[in-house]
Amino acid sequence: MTYAVLTAGIAVLLVGCGGPAQPAAAPATAGTAGVFEQVGHVHGVGVDPGDGSTVIAGHHGLFSLTAEGTVTPRQNPLAGGPDLMGFTVAGPNTYLASGHPAPQDTSTPNPLGLVRSTDRGATWEPISLHGEVDFHALDVDGTVVAGLDATRGLLLTSSDSGQNWQRRASLSALDIALAPGENTRILATTEAGVMASHDGGTTFTSIAGSPLLAYLAWADDGSVYGIAPEGTLYASTDRGVTWQRRGATAAPPQAISAEHGGRLTVVTEVGVERSNDGGVTLQQLA
Repeated sequence: MTYAVLTAGIAVLLVGCGGPAQPAAAPATAGTAGVFEQVGHVHGVGVDPGDGSTVIAGHHGLFSLTAEGTVTPRQNPLAGGPDLMGFTVAGPNTYLASGHPAPQDTSTPNPLGLVRSTDRGATWEPISLHGEVDFHALDVDGTVVAGLDATRGLLLTSSDSGQNWQRRASLSALDIALAPGENTRILATTEAGVMASHDGGTTFTSIAGSPLLAYLAWADDGSVYGIAPEGTLYASTDRGVTWQRRGATAAPPQAISAEHGGRLTVVTEVGVERSNDGGVTLQQLA
């Protein structure tokens, strides 16, 4: 696949995920309804260190992936969940998210700003920027939070778990990733390739020779993983300076998460895949 085609893929993803409220995605095509019919389009995936469960965030709320390959809602299924445009696991049973209230919720400000759940996604509490900001990408490292303000095309960062925010660089990016234990280094996926900040997001520079990636995930062992718009996986052991090509998913990706030891979880357009060897091989979970 040519670089021009990949760049076009990034541009489509940026447009599709940009702007304010997004309509709920149509039910998945044949063979994928078990994963996506309830969830809608996926904007985040993570593994809860509290119980090891896989959590998937989408337009219809937050869901668990069972060992049998089905999804179950974390929130009250009768009430429905918020439209989660940004999502990250912050710790055991604790998640940060952004997006829009559920359609039937007329009392919650829209957009959500930053919200937090400490009960595995059953309920959400407002933290900051309610009715002001729609984060389409979020990442957390300790008390440092970084978010892409989709409406204004800005990177915002917080050093106090999302209570207060600092305006950083203007950035047209699809995803961001904070270096664990070194949160002044931030990677971003753009139409020009991977870009890096060494000053907490105030400035970004292009990484020469980097692959064109859609989504990023930094594992706590220092390895960073990326996935291209068509599904090719890459890994870097030098904080994103150089990248090694690994395997590929069965379909274009929607979200990726990484854990220690090269354990990756990728949500694609047709299901969920898991790698235990840093993306060299993948197995279908759902």
